Amino acid sequence: MKKIDAGIYFVRENLKYFACPNCGRTFKQLLGNQVRCPNHHQFDINKKGTLNFLSHTVNTAYDDQMLAARRRILTAGLFDGIITAVAAQMPAMSQVILDIGTGEGTPLARLMDQRQNQDIGIGFDISKAGINLASQLITPAFFMVADLAKLPLSTASIDTIVEFFSPSAYAEFNRVLKTSGRLIKVVPSTGYLRELRERLYPVDSSKHRYDNQMVVDRFLSIYSEATITPVSYTWNIPANLYLDLLHMTPLHWGAKPEAQVQVAARPLTQITVDVVILSNYAE
Repeated sequence: MKKIDAGIYFVRENLKYFACPNCGRTFKQLLGNQVRCPNHHQFDINKKGTLNFLSHTVNTAYDDQMLAARRRILTAGLFDGIITAVAAQMPAMSQVILDIGTGEGTPLARLMDQRQNQDIGIGFDISKAGINLASQLITPAFFMVADLAKLPLSTASIDTIVEFFSPSAYAEFNRVLKTSGRLIKVVPSTGYLRELRERLYPVDSSKHRYDNQMVVDRFLSIYSEATITPVSYTWNIPANLYLDLLHMTPLHWGAKPEAQVQVAARPLTQITVDVVILSNYAE
């Protein structure tokens, strides 16, 4: 099946989950490759089988090279331990899953593969380049370009929202989540990629050490009964992917050029993955 045909089929079967970002009305029609809301706003499913809900182009720091490096690293398994822990937070029954800031789509695709369930997966990102790359994955998940602040989804339509290191818009999340819905947010901890961080930045630099306590505190201020699950492991870096690891993360952006050269010339063999998983749903 062509990508556009697969995209049309997905939207036709799941039209009730989508809503117009302009007026908030649930889409009622799919004519050919075009979805229309009752107020006649319309959006086309493109040849890649994705929807673009943005009316303007957004430039992001995540360029094609960085996204491609991220795809290779995540395909090699850097986030597999995180994905397993996220899956453990989810009910066994089929879910409508929304992946916030899906990027190039690998975490959502691997989550669905791991669950082996009849889940409906929807991933979105503000980056068109990321969604174009996500559309190349062999996965039942559907991908779209959309704005975090105006989710093109119906109220109370989503069972589980997952966030892998993405920004949050809690009011919108609460709107689209079902009453019993879960929000599962992955936040980097102090040790995340610390071997790279400590090499790239001197001890007196603010970037030498992670501190995301404010993010955790914000989550807990909204979901007071939330659970916190730490996940930490060491990942063996494939020798041919070390430079991809270096370039897939924003860590290297602010480092001095000489530090970047030195770190690239002295490959690491292992890296620490250290995160906390926050869930609004307490068992």
